[in-house]
Amino acid sequence: MDSRATMPQAGRRERNKQRVRERLYSAAVELFMEKGYENTSINEIADRADVARGTFFNYFQRKEDIITAWGERRRAALVTALDQNGALTPDSIAQLRQCMAILVRINQEEPHLTAAMLTAWVKAGRPILEEPYVAQVFAEIVDRGMSRGELSPGMSPLGVGNVLRDVYLGALYRWAHRPSEGSGSALADELQQILRLLLEGMASTATAS
Repeated sequence: MDSRATMPQAGRRERNKQRVRERLYSAAVELFMEKGYENTSINEIADRADVARGTFFNYFQRKEDIITAWGERRRAALVTALDQNGALTPDSIAQLRQCMAILVRINQEEPHLTAAMLTAWVKAGRPILEEPYVAQVFAEIVDRGMSRGELSPGMSPLGVGNVLRDVYLGALYRWAHRPSEGSGSALADELQQILRLLLEGMASTATAS
C-alpha cells in the first residue's frame, strides 16, 4: 500500500475525531451552564452534540472527564501566557503578579462558564482527587526566585505554591458567586492585595532593601 495515500486519510480521521470531541465538550459545558452539572446526563450531552450515546465513551470515560478537560485547557492557557510574557517579567515577584493577572483574565473571559464549572468541580470531588496544577506553577516561580535570592531561603516552594493556590481558589469562589461583582476588577484587586501581603513576608532582606 502506498504510504503517501494513507497519510492524508489518517490526518482526516484525526481531524474528524477532534471535531467530535470538541462538539461533545462544547455540548457538555453548555448544558452545565444551563442546567447544572448534577442535572445533566450523558444522554443529553450526546443529543446536544448530535452523536450516539456510545460515542461519548469513545472520548470521555465519565461525565467528570469533561471537568478534567476544562482544567487542562485552563492550564494550557496559563502556561502559554506565562511563556509569552516570560521575557517581559524576568524576576520572580513580577512573575507571581503576572501569573495572578493571567488567571484573572482567563476567568474574566468566561465568567458564567467559570462559575458553572467551579460548582461542577467541587461536586465531582475534584479538589480532593486532582493534582493542584496551579500550585505547581506557583511553586516553580518561587523555586526560581529562591535560587536567585529574590525570595527568602528556607521555604518549601510547593508549600508556598499550595498557599497561593488556596488563596487564589478562595478569591475565585467568592468572585464567581457574586453576580453584582462580576467584573474582573474585583477578583484582580483581591488577588493582588493578597499577593502583596504575602510577598512582604516572602521577599528577602536584600530584595526588600
